[in-house]
Amino acid sequence: MAILGAHMSIAGGYHKAAERGAEVGCQCIQIFTKPTTQWQAPPIRPEQAQQFRQAIDRYGLLYPNGHDSYLVNLASPKKRLWHKSIDALVEELHRAELLGLGWLVLHPGAYLEGDVSDGLQRVIQAFKEVFRQTAGLQVGCLLETTAGQGTNLGYRFEHLAEILAHCPVPERMGVCLDTCHVFAAGYPLRPRKAFEATFQEFDQVVGLDQIRVVHLNDSLRPCGSRVDRHAHIGQGQIGREPFQWLLQDPRFQQIPMYLETPKGTAPDGQDWDRKNLALLRQLADGTQNT
Repeated sequence: MAILGAHMSIAGGYHKAAERGAEVGCQCIQIFTKPTTQWQAPPIRPEQAQQFRQAIDRYGLLYPNGHDSYLVNLASPKKRLWHKSIDALVEELHRAELLGLGWLVLHPGAYLEGDVSDGLQRVIQAFKEVFRQTAGLQVGCLLETTAGQGTNLGYRFEHLAEILAHCPVPERMGVCLDTCHVFAAGYPLRPRKAFEATFQEFDQVVGLDQIRVVHLNDSLRPCGSRVDRHAHIGQGQIGREPFQWLLQDPRFQQIPMYLETPKGTAPDGQDWDRKNLALLRQLADGTQNT
């Protein structure tokens, strides 16, 4: 059976993310280790990390993972920003390690000027330096598939394969597959034949064994739009069927999957995370019609 959860807010303390996740029915959670729009953040105090770890254990949550700051851009041609991004990622990996997170998800970055090849080389060099500075840590980095807005890298499977091929510590790197982003980038997820072809292509180019985490998001925009806009499960352009195919696929049964759909209260009064998770479980066990 699929392992399902959601991204949770750390407002009020890291342990609150675990409490919120358990309350809506998460089996796993993803968090930010710091505010996403700030370069600097107060250090995590040992008691904060302990509270979080204890809450994870208390609620029986699996696979707590992190997502890095949106400011980090390892593909930047601007040397100052490139070095600042490396420093920020190194700091976030240390924060993630302190919290006991398994992985830190991040976007490869935007090359801004020049071409894709130049951007990929900067990302590769950045990761070499990041892993050099964090030797001895257990937490790893997951490259997230992107929608391909602007000059963002990661919207083609080849981008991910190129970066992974040059990773000096392969056991500390993998892929986070985001359903909305893959679809928006131009890889179809329906009908079934197209779904299978997309994952076959991923396997040939990158390798399905590189997928360590999945982000479950429907897409407001159509396939190939290259616009990143998440929608509730079954209420976007992807529809319910591809989520059912993914959830019932034996190749992904042990991979944790996290919602990043909009927060809030649904028209029926239910919490959206609880509602989306319930639907996903019904799709996984076949009790919900598609």
